[in-house]
Parts: sequence; structure tokens; C-alpha cells
Amino acid sequence: MFSFIAKRVGQSVLVLLITGLVAFSMFTFVGDPIDNMLGQERTMEDVERLRQQLGLDKPFVVQYVRFLEQAVQGNFGISYRQGRPVAEILLERAPATLELAAVSSIFAIVLGIGLGVFTAIRRDGVAAHVIMSASLIGVSLPTFLIGILLIYVFSVELGWFPSFGRGETVDIGGWSTGFLTVTGLKALVLPSITLGLYQMTLIMRLVRSEMLEVMRQDYIRFAKARGLSNRVINFRHALKNTMVPVITVIGLQLGSIIAFAIITETVFQWPGVGLLFINAIQFVDIPVMAAYLMLISVMFVAINLLVDILYAFIDPRLRGAA
Repeated sequence: MFSFIAKRVGQSVLVLLITGLVAFSMFTFVGDPIDNMLGQERTMEDVERLRQQLGLDKPFVVQYVRFLEQAVQGNFGISYRQGRPVAEILLERAPATLELAAVSSIFAIVLGIGLGVFTAIRRDGVAAHVIMSASLIGVSLPTFLIGILLIYVFSVELGWFPSFGRGETVDIGGWSTGFLTVTGLKALVLPSITLGLYQMTLIMRLVRSEMLEVMRQDYIRFAKARGLSNRVINFRHALKNTMVPVITVIGLQLGSIIAFAIITETVFQWPGVGLLFINAIQFVDIPVMAAYLMLISVMFVAINLLVDILYAFIDPRLRGAA
């Protein structure tokens, strides 16, 4: 087991290095940050001096290695736009994104599993057909369009929820939260639905298909023959065996929620790290862009590593196949 974990960790580190190299190399095509940092009356001496201060005069490989060395120590450099440490900026924006991701995840998991079980048990009912037809919206429409539609209906027409912003927040030990204010809770509703709708429909359809597959197994027929109640059969036997692949997908979708929050935050002007990344692209703020993409990469790789290890515990045959 130790060799399996060590091999997976080594593969994860290699993936991070390659991902970071690809992401860092892409920044050479987004523009020159010097153009946004100096005014129109700049001189060539000013340009060269600032380029040396930022280390942009060094070869690409040297810049990348220097970035990795500092990132391991938690230092992502200084933002070209704000002139502040990138780590400090990320810590300020992280609560907004994490709270949005948490609410979206709960929405996706609870409704996804619940509706998936319901549509599997009542697969011939009218309600199940309506839910499955409506679920096509979540997998067909792009996220930004869903957000715009929700804003138009519930903000513009009905006026129930705010169309942008985070609402009032409360600072608790350096963590700003909107859970403790009415406007903060209202501001969470539309972005959370927008961000979690696709994941919810994906989980629901997966649970339904896996549940229907399990219900056709021989041990379910044997359980029915023993006279067990439908509740015991559906939830203790069928749902339990359905959750193994579902948990894997849920784990990966949690990472996708944070990664894809960038679209939702842009539509709702949500002050999280996703909107910070969009602004960084506009101003060619390379340290912020690099830090964001590296953190997203670390998160995805960590989730995949955790899933692989959990699979090895569940099915020991995978250890030898690794």
C-alpha cells in the first residue's frame, strides 16, 4: 500500500510541474505588464529598470523555477496591479469563493442524490419524467446564460434577490462571511443555483442510472423475495451500492465548482478569486494569474490523488494494477 501511495504522489507532483509549466508559458502571450504599469511618458530607461525589478529580464526557465521556489514557501510574489503580496490578496478573496462553492456543493449533492433516487424509484411516474426533461436545461444551457436568465426573472422582474455583489458581510477572526446577514444570504441564492445546477443535474442523472442498474441485480430480487420493505431495499441495499461511483464523481465535481466559479463570479460580480483572475488577465497581472492556476491545479490533483487512494482501500485489486 505504501508503494502505491508513493507512486501516486510522485505522479501527482509530475502533473503539477507540467501543468504549472504550461500555464506559466501561456502568460507570455497575454501581453507585456510593463505597458499597463508605466504611463505614456515613460522612457526606455524606465522600462528596463522596471523589467529588472520584476525579474522579467531573466530567461523563461529562470522565472518559472523562481516562481516554484517561492510558491512552495507560500510566497506568490507581488501583484503588478495592486502592488501587494498575491497571497494576501488571495486570502481576502478566498472566503467569498469558498462560501459560494460550499453552498453550491450542498445544493448539488443534496438535490442531485435526492432527485436521482426519486426518479429511479418512480421512473414511470409523471413527476420523474418532468424532472428528467427539466434536467436537460442544466446540462444544455451554458452557465453564464443560466445566470443571466435567473437575474432577469428573480432580480429584474420579481425583485426577490440582488443581481450582483455579495451583500453585507461580517468579519470573524479575519474571515468575512455573508452567512450572518440577510442581504448576504439573499446574495448567495442566485449565484449558488447558477454554479451548482450543472453539477446537480450530472449527479442526479448518474445516481438514477446507477440506481436502475443496481435494482436489476440478483441480490435485489433476493431481498424482495425475502419480503424486505421497499425502504430497506431502496436505501440500505440499492443506494449503498450505488454510491461508490457517485462519490468519485462528487469529489471531482467539487473541484470543478471552484474552478468554474470564475464564470459565475463574473456574471454576478461576486468578489472572489475567479473575478480576481479575470481582472488580472485584463491588466496582465502575471503573479496573480500564475498563483490562481497553480492553486486550482493543486486542488484538482489533490482530489484525484485522494480518490485513487480511497479506491485502493475499497478495492485492493487496484493496488496491484497501479
